[in-house]
Amino acid sequence: MKPLRVSLAEKRFGDTTALAGVSLELEAGELLALLGPNGAGKTTLVRAIAGRVRLDAGRIELGGRLAEERGARDVLGVVPQDIALYGMLTPRENLELFGRLHGLGGTALSDAVGWALGWTGLEDRSRELVKTFSGGMKRRLNIAAGVLHRPRIVLLDEPTVGVDPQSRERIYEMLTELRREGASLLLTTHQLDEAESRCDRVVIIDHGTVVGAGTLSELVGRLFGGRRTVVLTLDRAPEMPLPGLELEPGERTARAMLGDAVDELPALLGRVRAAGFEVEDLALHRPGLGAVFLALTGRELRE
Repeated sequence: MKPLRVSLAEKRFGDTTALAGVSLELEAGELLALLGPNGAGKTTLVRAIAGRVRLDAGRIELGGRLAEERGARDVLGVVPQDIALYGMLTPRENLELFGRLHGLGGTALSDAVGWALGWTGLEDRSRELVKTFSGGMKRRLNIAAGVLHRPRIVLLDEPTVGVDPQSRERIYEMLTELRREGASLLLTTHQLDEAESRCDRVVIIDHGTVVGAGTLSELVGRLFGGRRTVVLTLDRAPEMPLPGLELEPGERTARAMLGDAVDELPALLGRVRAAGFEVEDLALHRPGLGAVFLALTGRELRE
């Protein structure tokens, strides 16, 4: 049984089609990245899963139950991108409030708050006002407020936006702990490096439809096969185009996609030297998630 299954989800807002038949599945214990350009339909899909948007067609199942069934969304935790905390309250007071909103009380609430303070590393700051906290501390507390009831499925919207690398690492340690305890996570992010290195699979949507889904290796294999990107650092910036190479204006870096690096690279280097340039450095890369995203959507992620 899949923790989350979305089947042929459709949603229109007037003349605008936000979702045009989106289907996806979240595996047990998985960290799945949901990616797409602005306006692709990500937000509408997440809101539909959370119950904030009613689909025009299609179905959403949570733990094998239709999301519309009474109590079906009890297994769901939602962590918004905006900090949903009260700055004039302490972490403990915030957690107690959100715990009650999640239906906790008595010993269960006390235990959940104690767990969350330890999990976030905020025990020593539990009686200070949240407004005095750093961005990373607020992010950690924001996540805790959404999962106090220990949901089996967690929706995370940009959980590391605006935080420093150390805080980002701490947040992913927290998410790993959730997964070890059996939670399945669906994460939206604009950080392609995070999605590439941290997530088990990615789903890319554009214009309200899924344009790619799978592990990074699967997507790269489908789109690029065995091709590799070669990056050359030249001794000076070319003033004119060089055949077969992509150049950044005013830069010394040149790129090319090679089907067979062993066979094609010597000829490419020969053309560069024949044009009067020396190669100071060379690197071969397998296409990454950025190349996959660009190939599938034709746009950079932040567009």
